Amino acid sequence: MSEPAIPKSAAARSPVRPAKLTGGRISRRFRELSEANELGIVAYITAGDPSLDASEKIVRAAADAGADIIELGVPFSDPVADGPTIQRASERALRGGTTLAGVLDLVRRLRVHTDVPLILFTYFNPILQMGLEQFADAAAAAGADGALATDLTIEEASDYRRILHARGLDTIFLGAPTSTDARLKQIANATTGFLYLISRTGVTGERHALPEELPALVRRARAFTKSPIAVGFGISLPTHVTVLGGIADAAVVGSALMAEIEKSATPDAAAAAVAERIRILKRAAREGVSRPSGCPKTFPR
Repeated sequence: MSEPAIPKSAAARSPVRPAKLTGGRISRRFRELSEANELGIVAYITAGDPSLDASEKIVRAAADAGADIIELGVPFSDPVADGPTIQRASERALRGGTTLAGVLDLVRRLRVHTDVPLILFTYFNPILQMGLEQFADAAAAAGADGALATDLTIEEASDYRRILHARGLDTIFLGAPTSTDARLKQIANATTGFLYLISRTGVTGERHALPEELPALVRRARAFTKSPIAVGFGISLPTHVTVLGGIADAAVVGSALMAEIEKSATPDAAAAAVAERIRILKRAAREGVSRPSGCPKTFPR
């Protein structure tokens, strides 16, 4: 996936110094994983599929099953990075009336029950419609830990970064196989929490094998950041997790979890299926990890 542009009017371009927010839940969790020599599991859940109440049950089950970080997907009507499984999940959530405000309320409800880091995974349009400062205030008040706006380029993200950082929220950006070294360096400087590397070009979705070029991509990114690196897009099997244990710091699993939700007859069944998938992946993370040479054992405090 390449980085799509947004209108220049969407965000100002005042200078922003590279920022590393290292005191929040995300950084603490990665330090714990590093000390345990353990790969993290980042679980993506489309909020509102099949309902926000169901999502609360599913996310709590995922956290209890061992998910280290949870990305809450904000459903959007015109996705460019999502494969068919997550597209269908977003369509169901939108039909059910899920909005960004509803997702922020879900974060507030979840925070009562779990301390797992929660990231808002969204396109920029819903944030823009709400207003940057209102979004950041609401996200911080609800207990969110950061945001990833998939279609927001770093050139247009100065105000976004400044406003979110001022409220203690991490700003996570995507690096892709098509990113040049110069581009990866820019992305690394803009990212806090962790750097999200896309394993392959294209959209999200389950795959049988990881790309042969993935280790080289992670090594390139590692040269420009001391932050943890999470790899996503196509991660679904325990063997993927085992391989990533020697390459990255976390695996992002999304479509595989949403497929479990899609085929479940009830929210309880969906929560149980997601929890079981996470337990299987977490077991692989704990048993199959070998820390790559040159990877920092602890992350900056």
